[in-house]
This record gives sequence, structure tokens and C-alpha cells, in this order.
Amino acid sequence: METNVVLTKPFTIDHNKSSDSNGNYKAPIFLQQVLSLFKNVQLGSDLSRFKLPPTFNMPKSQLQWYGECVYSTGVDLINSINNGKTPLDRFISVVAWSISTTRPQTFGVVPYNPILAETHHVSKGNLNVLLEQVSHHPQVSALHATDRKGNIDITLCHSPLPKFVGTGVEVDMHGKRHLHLHNHGETYEMNCPNFLFRFLPIPGIDWVGNVTIRCLETGLVAELSYIRQSFFGFGSGNRRRIKGKIFDSLTKNVLYKVDGHWDSTVILKDATNNAEVRVIYDAKEVLSGLHTPFVKDPEVIINNKACIKSVWQTESALVWGELSQAIISNNWGKAREAKNTVEETQRIHLRERESKGETWVPKYFTVTHSKEDGWKCSPIQKWVPDAPIATL
Repeated sequence: METNVVLTKPFTIDHNKSSDSNGNYKAPIFLQQVLSLFKNVQLGSDLSRFKLPPTFNMPKSQLQWYGECVYSTGVDLINSINNGKTPLDRFISVVAWSISTTRPQTFGVVPYNPILAETHHVSKGNLNVLLEQVSHHPQVSALHATDRKGNIDITLCHSPLPKFVGTGVEVDMHGKRHLHLHNHGETYEMNCPNFLFRFLPIPGIDWVGNVTIRCLETGLVAELSYIRQSFFGFGSGNRRRIKGKIFDSLTKNVLYKVDGHWDSTVILKDATNNAEVRVIYDAKEVLSGLHTPFVKDPEVIINNKACIKSVWQTESALVWGELSQAIISNNWGKAREAKNTVEETQRIHLRERESKGETWVPKYFTVTHSKEDGWKCSPIQKWVPDAPIATL
């Protein structure tokens, strides 16, 4: 396996100020180019099969993007949840962690659509994270993260559905996340807000919609609203605004009010004592100074070729490595060729399976689907093993 593993820096609060030399990709995209892509697209169209040229891609896969939301943080939010003294303390920390997964993005570019069977496997300290693309049409991604020392595991099953809404593209993020604190016998269930890629009147990106977080054992519930900015951009105070409440579903008593901005700070107000206010989430603290993942094992030479034996052939950073390197280098001819190669290889594998009457089965997850519950992805292994790729 030739060495072509390309890993890029996670998105940070100050990523728009960073240059390529600091590990960030600067998108060569202008609004006119974006609009030209959608001139013949009808309102409400499903864009899940919409093909983008490499100039509209960031150098990473959707799997890497999902994974970064779990393993790339400036502070250890997951273990801070586990260390909470009371069920309410832990629930508030879960709310903060959920907010931390809504990351800033770069206007004009999107990650690659993962190919079927693609994986992404990264470790950070005791946390091991594994993702697998378990369906291609429709797109379904599964994540399993475990911390054996803390007796914690996280599962995620996302099926994004992008639609053209006239002034932009809104991605409905179908699926649930579950966080299990086994030492406390607590399971937290939550959904994800929708991703909005806005063209007009003011270009930008945002997270919008409602999120519900609940602890199945204690009855604590949080209802959060990621507020959509007004059409003409009025009311700058609502830009990236998040509001909501935490309440006891058994007594219906509101305990706290939540208010703030997901890209800066979010505060908690005691519903019974408005004088008590505290910050529960600081994006600058959580999303600044994030490190680029790296391959742990050194290179070895086999048949005069540099190889990394430990990285799986299905690893996102390897599958898309040639394309990512071409994008970073602004070599668009090579980028188009590399992207076509990956996509054509996937089509060849599909034709081979069809000719043999074979059905592809995920390696790391059991996957089910129903009209009532949507997609469910259950990990096959209890614990995620250490990964060949790590981050600090």
C-alpha cells in the first residue's frame, strides 16, 4: 500500500484566519461560481446524487468531518461529563458536548461523499473512534467511540439529505446520537440540527433547527433551537444564536434557560433564580488550537515503495489521499482525475457484486431501517480498538 495518507487540520473557531502553512485549506470559491452550479436545479430538489467538481470540495471526507466533532476538542468534554457529581451536572455537560459538535465551516466547499465501506479510525488518549460508511445511496454513516477507562461509549448514525431551497442548500441531518455512561447507568439520546449552506442574500453557513436531548433514565430533557437568521440579515444578535431550556419531563418543571451563540459562548440561567448565570460552553476554549491527526507508525520500505502497513486500505485519509493532495496543491487537473478514479473504482465494485448476486454487508456495524425509526447502526464490537492514526 503506497503512502498517500493526507490528514488536514480540523475546523477551528479561527480557521478562516489560518493559511495552508498552518494546516488549513483556503477555498478558491466565489459566490458566482456557486450559483452557476444550481442555475438549472429546481426548488426542493434532492441533491444527494448531485456531483460536484473538485474545486467545490474541501480536502477531507464526510466521515472525517463527523469524526472530528467527537475526537477534536481543546478540552476533554466527554470525561467531564463522566465526572459530574449529580445527574443534573452530567446532563448539563452533555448539553455542552452536543453544542460542541456544531462546528464552523468554510463557505463554498463541502467534504467528499464517502464511498461504501470507507472507514475512519482515530485515537485521542483513551478515546478510540471508528466510523464506517454503511450505505452509499442513501448516504448513511455510522460512528462508534469508546473510552474503556471511563466506561463510556458513543454511537451515531447519520443520513444527510441535502435539498435545494432557492436561497441555498439545507441538509436535513436524519439520525440519532447516543452517549452511554455505564458507570452511572445513564443513556443520553439526541438529534443533530440541520446544516444550512446559504447563497443569498448574504452568503454563509449555519446550523438551524431544533435539537432534543434526553436522559432516558432520569427524565431530564433539553430543547434547543438553533435560530435561523432573518432573510435580509437583520437582527445580528440572532446570528448563530441558540436558545432553549432544560426541564424535568416527570414534573414539567423548567430548571434552566439556555441562551447564547454556538460559535462563542452559551450561558445557563437558573429558571427559579434569574440572578444565577453561568457559562456552560465556550467555543474559543473548546475549538481553538486543534491539532492535525497523524499516523503513529513510521514508514517502512517494501519493494522500494514507502508503505504504512497499519493504516487500513479503507481509511478515508488514504482512499481520498491523492485527491486531497491535489486540492491542497491547487492541481485541478490531477484532482479531477483522482476523484474520477475513486468514483469509477466504486462503480466497478458495484457491478462486480451485482453480477455475482452479492449484497455488501458492513464490517463493523449491524444496520437496520424502518419507516418509523429510520436508520439504526449498532456496533458489532463492544470496544473500539486503538487506531493507527492519533491526535493530540
